[in-house]
Amino acid sequence: MGTRQSIPPAPQQAGRRRRPRARRVPNPDLRTSTRVDILHSAARTFRRLGYHGATVEQIANALHMKKGNLYYYFKNKEDILFACHQYSLDRLMELVDQVEQSGLTADQKLRRLIVSFVHTILDELHGTALFLDLEALSPAHLKTVIVRRDRFDRAVRQVLQQGMDAGVFRPGDPKLLAFAILGAVNWIPRWYAPAGPSTSQDIADRFADYLIAGLRQA
Repeated sequence: MGTRQSIPPAPQQAGRRRRPRARRVPNPDLRTSTRVDILHSAARTFRRLGYHGATVEQIANALHMKKGNLYYYFKNKEDILFACHQYSLDRLMELVDQVEQSGLTADQKLRRLIVSFVHTILDELHGTALFLDLEALSPAHLKTVIVRRDRFDRAVRQVLQQGMDAGVFRPGDPKLLAFAILGAVNWIPRWYAPAGPSTSQDIADRFADYLIAGLRQA
C-alpha cells in the first residue's frame, strides 16, 4: 500500500481567512433623534391620559411605530418616564451651568432661570417630565431625579441669597422663596393651553416680572 499524501489547498484558498461579517451599528444621530421623538410622543400621551392610563402601544402608534421597535430604544414604560425626566433635567443643568458662569446681576440671573424654566416645562416635553408621577419611578431612578432637581433648587436659592446680599432683593428665607417660585412655575402646565391667547414666551416674561418684582427692595 502506497504512502498517502496530503493534497495542498488550491492556490486561491491558501492562507485565506474568513473575515467576520461586519456588525451593523445604528446611526447614533438617527438613534438620538428617534429617542427624542419617542419622548415627545410619550409626554403628549402622559399629559392626555396620565402615566398609568397611557400604554406603550399608544406611544408607539402616535409615531407610526411598532411596539417591538420602541423596545429597541427603551426597556419599558417606566424607562421612558425616567428618560423624560432626564431630558428636561439635562436642559435645566445646562442652564444652571450657564447662569453660574455668567457675570449677570442676581435679578438678571433669576429672570433667566425663570424664563428658561417656563420654556423647558412648556416647550420641551409639555411640562410632563418635571412633576408627573414621580412615584412611578423605581427607587434608583427616583433618587437620580431628586438629586438633579435639588441642584436646580439650590441654584435658585443661591441666586436669591446673592440678591439679598447685594441689596437687590429684600431680606428673606431663600429656601421658602425658592419653593414659592418653583411651585408657581411648576403649576403652569396644569392650566396652560397651547392654543390659548398667551404664548409660552408671554407667560415666561410675565411670571418673571411678577416674581422678581415681589422680591425687590422697596
